[in-house]
Amino acid sequence: MAHLRSRRRFAPAVPVVLSLTASLGFLPTAASAAPSTAGTTAAAEGSGTAYDGPALSYVVNTRTDHRTIESVRRAIGRNGGTVVASYDRIGVIVVHSANPDFAKSIRRVSGVSSAGATRNAPLPAQSTTDVGTPKPLTLAEVSKAEAKAAAGQDPLESLQWDLPAIKADKAHEKTLGSKKVTVAVIDTGVDDTHPDIAPNFDRAASVNCVSGKADTADGAWRPSAAESPHGTHVAGEIAGAKNGVGITGVAPGVKVAGIKVSNPDGYFYTEAVVCGFVWAAEHHVDVTNNSYYTDPWYFNCTGDPDQKALVDAITRATRYAEGKGAVNVAAAGNENYDFAADSITDSSSPNDGTPSDRTVDPRECFDIPTQLPGVVTVAATGAKGVKSSFSNYGLGTIDIAAPGGDSTALQTPAPPATSGLILGPLPGGKWGYMAGTSMASPHVAGVAALIKSAHPHATAAAVKALLYAEATATPCTDPYDLDGDGKVDAVCEGTKNRNGFYGWGIADALKAVTH
Repeated sequence: MAHLRSRRRFAPAVPVVLSLTASLGFLPTAASAAPSTAGTTAAAEGSGTAYDGPALSYVVNTRTDHRTIESVRRAIGRNGGTVVASYDRIGVIVVHSANPDFAKSIRRVSGVSSAGATRNAPLPAQSTTDVGTPKPLTLAEVSKAEAKAAAGQDPLESLQWDLPAIKADKAHEKTLGSKKVTVAVIDTGVDDTHPDIAPNFDRAASVNCVSGKADTADGAWRPSAAESPHGTHVAGEIAGAKNGVGITGVAPGVKVAGIKVSNPDGYFYTEAVVCGFVWAAEHHVDVTNNSYYTDPWYFNCTGDPDQKALVDAITRATRYAEGKGAVNVAAAGNENYDFAADSITDSSSPNDGTPSDRTVDPRECFDIPTQLPGVVTVAATGAKGVKSSFSNYGLGTIDIAAPGGDSTALQTPAPPATSGLILGPLPGGKWGYMAGTSMASPHVAGVAALIKSAHPHATAAAVKALLYAEATATPCTDPYDLDGDGKVDAVCEGTKNRNGFYGWGIADALKAVTH
């Protein structure tokens, strides 16, 4: 799929084509706490200079007092910037400017702690990218799966080896989770008309944040036909309804919301991600799932003033969301990187410009939001319960592991499951397979939602503590040689109770609802 990188780089989706339709009654969009944009016009008109540089997007991070924010707004205008959105409670201002020296100039303004461009490419026209035609399963294959479904299972649940891998099937015998708990999928958009998602969809907590400013128009959170099905698949993994249709989610009784932050070309820029976390914080979201890295840098180095600003802005946003009660869960990534290494070679950044090899120190250069303080970082396992061949790892970074799938040849599931990938919904009433740490993270988000359901008054910190304490301790896989070629593919460090492959262990949904 063009432009979908890192934890968004997964095996092609293989949809299950079933003959069914769904109809929804659409409700008015709930009122939301929009970011402040007062003074935007004045700020834009404050400069008497015409700039002919490429129009770029910036984040400007300031102190949070009113006097400072207003002073910085005026300075933005004087330096050729236009305020798009201002998240005053965390001191992050989203700005567009064609002044090539905008960031350098605004950093000298009193009250500004950091500022930087969120991208290398000019602000694009709204273009789309063809994601290709998925390979459908035959009706005979669908019928075979339905015939193997046990009593009480949804029709395709027999293909979901990932549910028993975390004891979610046993958890569902006790509870499906609470309708008072909402998980927000910060992603490429969610198709809320899908029959596995519609029953549990939270419209009031859904939004489009692509521009960096909340768009609450009805359906703005949905992906277009040309955009990635990624967010829809993730949403179904978390909260696919147990309704006699398709698949079952890890927490099929909780609510799920769609916060769209990926532009039509598949990029997740800082201003959109900040908007997403702030929206979640202010709309009573209990868990956020983040199966992406923030473009254009895989690792954002704090020694670079632009990249430092991106780290600062998203750190403020994640901390704000957690402070409001949200548990932020993120995918570790798909490059088989060791975050505990002395150095990593990043050859993909900037992915919206001309990438080049650069050697980074993962203690100073961060994959965001994955490596940010307080974020639950999730590694992937395959059908054999072993670290997926692609999953990033590293002692001190990986907090927990969960099924994300792997090559069927490397980790073959037990029958009746037939694929080592993860089955989930796709837009348009279809289902298909994907794999990646993108698929592992929503399993953990679902378990966190079950914990919150069982402990409705628990703080985000308490939910995380239970998540780790209840995980199944899993020792290092040593040697790690999945393909059996005699070459060690990754080295795990740590103990059974905490290590670089599995963190505190593999997520356990049954303990989440019984302890």
